[in-house]
Amino acid sequence: MTNYTKLPAILLLADGTVYYGKAAGKIGTTTGEICFNTGMTGYQEIFTDPSYFGQIMVTTNAHIGNYGIHKEEIESESIKIAGLVCKNYNIGFSRKEASESIQDYFQNENIVGISDIDTRALVRHIRHKGAMNAIISSEITDLEELKKKLAEVPSMDGLELSSQVSTKTAYFYGSPDATYKIAALDLGIKKNILRNFDDRDIYVQVFPAKTSFEEMDKWGADGYFISNGPGDPSAMPYAIETVKQVLAADKPLFGICLGHQLLAEANGIGTMKMFNGHRGLNHPVKNIIKDHCEVTSQNHGFGVVPDEVRNSDKVEITHINLNDQSIEGIRVKGKKAFSVQYHPESSPGPHDSRYLFDDFIEMIKGELAW
Repeated sequence: MTNYTKLPAILLLADGTVYYGKAAGKIGTTTGEICFNTGMTGYQEIFTDPSYFGQIMVTTNAHIGNYGIHKEEIESESIKIAGLVCKNYNIGFSRKEASESIQDYFQNENIVGISDIDTRALVRHIRHKGAMNAIISSEITDLEELKKKLAEVPSMDGLELSSQVSTKTAYFYGSPDATYKIAALDLGIKKNILRNFDDRDIYVQVFPAKTSFEEMDKWGADGYFISNGPGDPSAMPYAIETVKQVLAADKPLFGICLGHQLLAEANGIGTMKMFNGHRGLNHPVKNIIKDHCEVTSQNHGFGVVPDEVRNSDKVEITHINLNDQSIEGIRVKGKKAFSVQYHPESSPGPHDSRYLFDDFIEMIKGELAW
């Protein structure tokens, strides 16, 4: 295990609020939009989720690192969060399957964090003030210097980030002998989404974010998937155009999270920056088509404009968030296309929503009964 000394560290928020704690991970400085996740487990999946690119993550669970790092429990090939804020940063771990400590993991991937923070007070502050930029430093103690650096960080509103986390070249996932073929537009796709497709006898070709529909269509896929990812959907005209062309070709389409927002944009429905967003493993959603409820995993700071969805003659609502009545799912009238705002692959859980992958297969087969 790498030697670890708890050096002082500072967290400064854009509104001037300061928190003092101890260094976690690499000694250095990092910036990003601060947000929080209420999940009790799954910190490694959070760290590697491309949708968190450019964001400093506050984990509300008191203990982080306690079950170590398992190489197979990743959503992408590297850590994507910009930094970590936590209460108890646990270097020691007991799980036999773990291969290294969180400290070794963070140092190897150059991730800066801060621990020994009252995360309950911090989360209450963010909930009241809304999402904002922040800076963590374990090397700079001058607050004025930190304020200058923080002032240079761009707002997430209007920021296009998916092309930065997307694959650079197309690749395949699953068995070439599978029954179905799906073309996936990688805007920050999670590995567990691909695993869910593979489990359902689907062979996937994953394409870079800015691939045109014409190029994707050459493969002759049975359906199209628009993935999750980071940043502002309204700043992605290239992806909106691709979704429009998939719809125009009347191909089966399924979108998750950012893919949900892009499907809305492709149908003339606007998206918006949320005050705090939804990030956690316990969000109740009602499927109003099937008249049942599910507990969902969520991670998004943008959403579709509810009134524009309700007033649209192109789409209809399929899912509603029971906490705040936000739109969690839509389907396009007269098309084989639907999307959800949350994450049905939901690793490490809950798994209430994995039926949506089966619905997509039924749609491809022409047997989905809405």
